[in-house]
Amino acid sequence: MSENSTSNITPHPLVEMRDICKRFLDVKAEDHVDLSVYPREIVGLLGENGAGKTTLMKILFGLYQPDSGAILVNGEEVTFHSPLDTIQHGIGMVHQHFNLVDHHSVIENIIIGDKKSSPRGIVDYRGARKRIRELSERYGLEVDPDSEVWQLSVGEKQRVEILKALYRDVKLLILDEPTAVLTPQEVVNLFITLKQLVKHGLSIVFISHKLNEVMEVTDRSVILRRGRRIGEQKTSETTKEKLAAMMVGTDESFVVPKKAVSFQGELLKIDSLTVKNDMGLVAVNNISLTLNKGSTLGIAGVSGNGQRELAEALGGVRRAESGRIIMEGKDITNLPPARLVEAKMARIPEDRFRLGLVMDFNIAENLVMEKHRQPPFSRGIFLSWPKIMESARGLIEKFDIRTPGARTTTHSLSGGNIQKVLLARELSMDPTVVLAAQPTRGLDIGAVSFVHRLMEDERSNGKGILFISEDLDELLAVSDIIAVMYEGEIMGIIPAAEATKEKLGRLMMGIKDSSPAEKTREVSAYAD
Repeated sequence: MSENSTSNITPHPLVEMRDICKRFLDVKAEDHVDLSVYPREIVGLLGENGAGKTTLMKILFGLYQPDSGAILVNGEEVTFHSPLDTIQHGIGMVHQHFNLVDHHSVIENIIIGDKKSSPRGIVDYRGARKRIRELSERYGLEVDPDSEVWQLSVGEKQRVEILKALYRDVKLLILDEPTAVLTPQEVVNLFITLKQLVKHGLSIVFISHKLNEVMEVTDRSVILRRGRRIGEQKTSETTKEKLAAMMVGTDESFVVPKKAVSFQGELLKIDSLTVKNDMGLVAVNNISLTLNKGSTLGIAGVSGNGQRELAEALGGVRRAESGRIIMEGKDITNLPPARLVEAKMARIPEDRFRLGLVMDFNIAENLVMEKHRQPPFSRGIFLSWPKIMESARGLIEKFDIRTPGARTTTHSLSGGNIQKVLLARELSMDPTVVLAAQPTRGLDIGAVSFVHRLMEDERSNGKGILFISEDLDELLAVSDIIAVMYEGEIMGIIPAAEATKEKLGRLMMGIKDSSPAEKTREVSAYAD
């Protein structure tokens, strides 16, 4: 909770959005939405996927123009044609996926596009460096201005993005899912920084699906549902359960209970696996793991520590340099995706847009993609469209895909429904092993609960789930055993019942507990 509660704020808003409407074809993305942000406060913006949060902030940041309504800054109506306009009015935004140039320095990334840094066409690096260091010290955003971005951790890259906004003297900072790729320790540091920013006069819009974070850092929250403003709540006067119910319109519990299972047998064995990244460097370094029937093996780690390359090697889209992948006693190392489908592996990739689905295809085409050559969906070289459409309609209903119909183009769906299309296709093939890489990234609490319920159903039916996530709360909730990756190696393997966020966070930072008791627990967990 920030130091400035809403009861003490000035009655004059810094920014107002009044009666904002925005339509995309037949969809009302914003339906007469109001939003006010006052000086020195942190406002949470909550809602399910497709509720209108992103669209509303894109309107405020000048990426979209509203069909109707007004935006006021310090009481004066303004029109934003681009982000350059918004920055000139003191509004900045840090996107979930950072907009940084890896092989440029921190100082180059911060001053790019800023005319004040080169008043005579010559960049004043000395002055820029001095100002960046001053901002870093004032707000606790420690970063070396002369480091190249590729050398930085994810948390440091986020600091650079925040410094880019502060360097341009913004008064309102929009943060889109700012903790999605941070370790617990980095989240703590970020929240300290946000409170410092508010203390020095800034305001913040905080978009997050993690209600525990919303409760910790915001003064109040505005809730959207299906393009409409449902209401707002002061943080000090509400609960996570009440916010969740307002988001989805129901009081149901979103906690998925984990059933006790007693299946025996090894499903997947990763033996001394080594994988290189796109630059030809070792990203997965000689790791070994075992996944058993009726269990969920969670993989934790800060983004960029080999999880993506591990998932791609297991899923047949990246070549393993050495080692073996054994599934039910058969060597599946470096088999193409089609052969892995035959072997009964469901693959839910981290990049659902690039590797999971063809976004320009309709829903029915994506649902049948991996089985279109099999009966009853084809007769020789000809597709049986009546059977494909019948199957698609059944899966749309079963997986609660919210769409006008099976012929709807996939890219028109919300993030949660796009993920449901992918899950429906993969799980409808009755897999033995489910490889799920970041399956809930960017999803709202209702969609997250839906994914967790599907994974638990598969686990309780004797399937094996390899679940990769950067959200420790999620891993602790769904996993039986958690393995932590750091710089391509396994730092530790811990039973979920014995794990804590603090212990996992240390391992994610490369700090390994070398006590004999911890080693014994890790070895026994691996052996099980």
